[in-house]
Amino acid sequence: MSSRVRRPRPLTRAALLRRAAVVMLCLLVLLPLHGCVLGSGPGRTEAQVKKSPWKLVFADEFRGGKLNRDKWTDCYWWDDRGCTNGSNEELQWYRPGNVSVSGGALHLEARRQTYHASDGKTYPFTSGMVSTGRATDNLKRKPRFAFEYGRVVARMRMPAGAGLWSAFWMMPITHKSRPEVDIMEILGHQPSRLIMHAHWREDGEKRQKGKKADGPDTSAGWHRYGLRWTPDQLTWWVDGKQVWKVERDRIVPDQPMYLLINLAVGGDYPGAPGLATTFPSRFDIDYVRVYQHR
Repeated sequence: MSSRVRRPRPLTRAALLRRAAVVMLCLLVLLPLHGCVLGSGPGRTEAQVKKSPWKLVFADEFRGGKLNRDKWTDCYWWDDRGCTNGSNEELQWYRPGNVSVSGGALHLEARRQTYHASDGKTYPFTSGMVSTGRATDNLKRKPRFAFEYGRVVARMRMPAGAGLWSAFWMMPITHKSRPEVDIMEILGHQPSRLIMHAHWREDGEKRQKGKKADGPDTSAGWHRYGLRWTPDQLTWWVDGKQVWKVERDRIVPDQPMYLLINLAVGGDYPGAPGLATTFPSRFDIDYVRVYQHR
């Protein structure tokens, strides 16, 4: 047998083009998202992670079979065996039993259910909400989680149907109504229209600025909703794409805020549910993450 080393055959032009395409795909797509390294493992290296300017300060991936009570409460701070938002004339009473965790997601379920609530009123619907704030009006108690400036992102799927109102928003730990930042609001009769708001107080008056953006049907699949909050601006994102930005000192909050996620039913804003609205209806949340600069 000959001991000569066989020289490799030169690559054809087609083979070179295929190899170049693979390299470009990695550089342009995989590298920003996953830290792709040619010829090595799929994850980001330890050095790349350390170089990131962002630090994860809060996260819930909703694994397991129950809500993490160290991170969330299931009502507003005026919780009294449930709660509602009377200022909006909403038709639901929020109950712990309408909040569940399964299949790696958080579920807030609205039901057509007559409920005699602790406030003495009877509500035709029940639903679910969660908050990283307090479950008490005692301001000396720390909220479960609050932050000032950073990036928030959540992967969600909202229900369709007239009278349903899904929301992901932030409120100040002072228990005041302003400032307020609505990261995402979806009215069930318009599941493809994202609604965003910034609410603030100026010269003793309540003011707001908002924007609507048409996009994908939020009831048909999962989408990522995010907010970048700096001392100078608020920037809203959907699936990694910027959709709105505001820059004004009085609009941009400068105090710690906590997160809220809720599925309201009826009220002044969405209107009453229609006969075609399906109950129970469910608002699903895959994860919630908050990052801050290192």
